[in-house]
Amino acid sequence: MQVTETLSDGLKREFQVVLPASELEKRLGDELATLKDRVKINGFRPGKVPVAHLRRLYGRSVMAEVVQNAVAEAERKIVDENALKLANQPRYDFPEDKEEMEKALDAKTDLAFKVALEVLPTFELVDLSDVSVTKPVAAVSDAEVQDALGRMAAQQKPFAAKAEGEVAAAGDRVVVDFVGSIDGEEFEGGRGEGVTVEIGSNSFIPGFEDQLVGAAAGEERTIVVTFPEAYPAAHLAGKEASFATKVTEVQAPGEVSFDDEFAKGFGMESLAALEDALREALQKDYDARSRAKVKKELLDRLDEKYAFELPPTLVEQEFQSVWQQVVTDMQRSGRTFADEKTTEEEAKAEYRTIAERRVRLGLVLAQIGETNEIKVTDDEVTQGLVARARQYPGQERQVWEFYQKNPQALAEIRAPLFEEKVVDHILAQVKVAEETVGREELFADEDEGAPEAEAASKTEEA
Repeated sequence: MQVTETLSDGLKREFQVVLPASELEKRLGDELATLKDRVKINGFRPGKVPVAHLRRLYGRSVMAEVVQNAVAEAERKIVDENALKLANQPRYDFPEDKEEMEKALDAKTDLAFKVALEVLPTFELVDLSDVSVTKPVAAVSDAEVQDALGRMAAQQKPFAAKAEGEVAAAGDRVVVDFVGSIDGEEFEGGRGEGVTVEIGSNSFIPGFEDQLVGAAAGEERTIVVTFPEAYPAAHLAGKEASFATKVTEVQAPGEVSFDDEFAKGFGMESLAALEDALREALQKDYDARSRAKVKKELLDRLDEKYAFELPPTLVEQEFQSVWQQVVTDMQRSGRTFADEKTTEEEAKAEYRTIAERRVRLGLVLAQIGETNEIKVTDDEVTQGLVARARQYPGQERQVWEFYQKNPQALAEIRAPLFEEKVVDHILAQVKVAEETVGREELFADEDEGAPEAEAASKTEEA
């Protein structure tokens, strides 16, 4: 096998591979000789089938395996002899001339093909001793615990029917039957019986709950509302609808006592235990947000430190992933680029920059991890998989088996674990100043930078 480099342009490489006809013939013969001892053909004793007969029967399929093995061998040879790290799977270009390819498959002429690939860039890790980041930290206050209790109480609030003739007010619940129509025609999904509506919960179409204020049990009303432009059901979005509504019951909320009995309704032994559990849960949320903010700032500093050529294919793959999510979100919300005060072209340019950042940071984190021999253990992957499975109650076994049978999917568990360990390593090398903040400041701009939340999903593989 002869391998010759024909192009070296930035991160792009091309090689010409030639497998002489004599070598094709030899490889084919070796494979057929091995096959002779395995196949059973009527009229021949085991191991006594003439190679020529085997070639007539299996020559093409065996040659296909020979070529496939040669391709894999060529890739290994190119990578090993040139000490390359591939950015993606190589592209193989075989002769377009069908007759020439047929001759090669019959080992009557040399097989020549091209291998085009992109390599990962090489760069030096920079000194980070001058990098400083701020980590906002917040402690859960007693007031925030009480607010959380209040939200829980609202969900458990008892309701009792009002006396005959009493009307509904904000905060009450109204049980209704209704039939919806548009332009006098009932529409699919517009009928309901015994539906409970809490006035002020904003869980129904805007305006629906407000028009129930003042209604008494047994009263009939026509409620007119307009479906939002971004309503999930496209055939209803933006349309005005009338609901012939009958109120069957009006219920008033009762008082909730914050005591041990209340706590027992949530599986806690006492109110104090419930408050402690709430404080712990809230603190985990605060700590996670704190971590996300300091990580974002650290990645910003790393992005400022590095500038090198990026593999075009990796950037394009990352851009397509980000862009698909953007388009899906916009379609779901019913918004347009004009609503965002931009154009599709401007938005694409912005998200391509984000894709470039993610690829660059992914490569930086990968090299830092490799240089410092940072590894993700099998036990850590198992713990991550357990956590993922718990996100799907009742389907844990199916989730577990899916990941165990799909190494690529399992890599999606390993990669973010690797990234977090590398981030921890870097944070230990830079200056981190903690700043005490309140909850409002901690969660300000929560969605900022969402499309670039992680440096890249392929950090470890890179």
